[in-house]
Amino acid sequence: MEIDIIYNNEVGDLHETLGQIIYTISKEVQCYCSGNRDLHTRTMMLFDMLGSFTWDAKMVIILAAFATNYGELLLIIQLYPQNPLAVLVAMLKQLPNNLSAFRPQLKALGMLVQSMVDATQCIIEFEALRLQHIKIDDKGTFTTKSDLYIAAYWVIRSTLTCSSLVTDLIANNQEQLLIVLNFSVHIYNDLTRVEFQPNMNLSSATIAAWELSSLVFKMRGICGYLRKQVTICHMQIEDKVHQKLLKLFREPQMDNQELLCTLFALKDDMPLKCSSVQHKLSVSKLLNKVVLLLISKPDILPIEDLIFLVQQTYSLPHHDDLESSYEIVWVPITSSSTWTDTDTEVFYHLSNTLPWYSLREPWLLGSEVVKYIKQVWNFVDEPLMVVLDPRGAVSSPNAISMVFIWGSMAYPFSIFREQQLWDEVNWSLKLILDEIDPLMSMKIEEGRTICLYGSDDLDWIREFTRKMKEVISTGVQLELVYVGKKKPGKSISYTLAAIAQENLSDYLSLYEIHLFWLRLESIQRSKHQIGMSTDTDRILKEVESLMSHEGNSWALLGEGLSPDTLLYHGSDILECINLFPVWAQNVGRVGFLGAMRSALEPPHLTKPCCRCNVVPYVEGSTEGTVVCEECKRPMEKFVLYQCQGNQ
Repeated sequence: MEIDIIYNNEVGDLHETLGQIIYTISKEVQCYCSGNRDLHTRTMMLFDMLGSFTWDAKMVIILAAFATNYGELLLIIQLYPQNPLAVLVAMLKQLPNNLSAFRPQLKALGMLVQSMVDATQCIIEFEALRLQHIKIDDKGTFTTKSDLYIAAYWVIRSTLTCSSLVTDLIANNQEQLLIVLNFSVHIYNDLTRVEFQPNMNLSSATIAAWELSSLVFKMRGICGYLRKQVTICHMQIEDKVHQKLLKLFREPQMDNQELLCTLFALKDDMPLKCSSVQHKLSVSKLLNKVVLLLISKPDILPIEDLIFLVQQTYSLPHHDDLESSYEIVWVPITSSSTWTDTDTEVFYHLSNTLPWYSLREPWLLGSEVVKYIKQVWNFVDEPLMVVLDPRGAVSSPNAISMVFIWGSMAYPFSIFREQQLWDEVNWSLKLILDEIDPLMSMKIEEGRTICLYGSDDLDWIREFTRKMKEVISTGVQLELVYVGKKKPGKSISYTLAAIAQENLSDYLSLYEIHLFWLRLESIQRSKHQIGMSTDTDRILKEVESLMSHEGNSWALLGEGLSPDTLLYHGSDILECINLFPVWAQNVGRVGFLGAMRSALEPPHLTKPCCRCNVVPYVEGSTEGTVVCEECKRPMEKFVLYQCQGNQ
């Protein structure tokens, strides 16, 4: 947890670090061990010294102060006598020679320490509840706070007791300590059967032992009851936050502030950070803006996808015009309920590098908010980009595919805008290669015939490119480009090296190959999101057909910006190219693609095709051959004149 330090003059001045404050408290605890042992007075004195800290911070500081002594002793005992350094430290501190004898006895002390840690954890969890934003039962809150204050008192008091016992051991007060600890273990193991006779003479050691065991019993009771109360408060908050979020997303809002505060609010209302500005930021930075919530695991995306996402959102010319209109907020969520050290390290590295906002402490994100994101927005493992308009309404449940395809051109990233963008494009090679290889995109716009092919079979690649070069040598204008496969293995590097060394064809780089298949996947997801199917959408049908060939040898041919393309399995296209001398004479009449289609897909009609397609004349148009959608043969061209009479 992060401790927001509010300094008290009794603890330290404004220039003291947290470590110095812990050291000061540690010395105060040791003063109790060596001097006045009035437990209640010393406990209240420590409360006064920690008065300006929050309750969870008080507990963390007091346990850290205790750990400086207890941890040192425990480490020596665990390493002794195997570790020479531990032996030397034990000698310097004049500890008993047979430290292993203390291990069973220290178990009793460990029981009390564990109960103190458990109580502290309950206090931390209660302090993390968003009581200032969500109102719950006042009586329940008051009761829980009262129990929290009691638990805090007994944690500090138990700390003094434990520190006293540790000091006795270090001071080599063996006889008294052994009596205390042995008696403590005996009492704890059978606490309910311990009885004292009215006239029994109790030594100070016996009284201390009874106090230690009583503290274990008392702390566990306090912790158990506090845990129950914190759980009740947490369940109430979880239910109220869920209902509030449903209401906020259902009803029109004036702006996005209340909704974002409910999603991300921390105790200090400063939940955000930015890589370029490391200090805390408020959600007011997002007022009147379109907000893209990038919800993902701490590692977000593969590095290639991540680089491309940054490029699409921040490196394109369109972004400069929209810079103040939208913001991306990264919301990392772990697969489990806890954050590992690796998760935290990855988060800090990426959040300090990437050019967007992120949650400052994502591990403090309320479990009720995480539950809402998973249940309502269907977040599992794959990244989501939920888009909120300036009023906080969800305008797209997941815009990440749209961003991968169009970048900031997709602003304001709504479902309506996504549909609008698709209405403006047709199926062509440019659609699947755009923004990946600028040189190849330029060739497509010039109207050149391009053949994209993929395979992990180097023998097939050599045979295919050799035969295609034979076709090119006859004067056919055709360019070959290798685009790999969706999930390339280690052999892809060897394949690319062989293509380059043997000059078999042009090829995309490893990074461009990854982007090519990412674009196809993004097109597929985007089309499905707006409700398209292969029965009604040509683009989706072609993309899914292409992706179904992934893993095999295949070739896709297209001419310029024309929607007319050919996609065939590797063996089929080799068979067709072998017969090129047979159908080569048709190339001049219907073009290379038309001739190849006629060879691969001969018509099976019992009667002539009568389909008619009227194309409006556009001045300067150079409309090429049009292929019939029914019989797959080139259509004969006629010119139709329309009389312009009186309107």
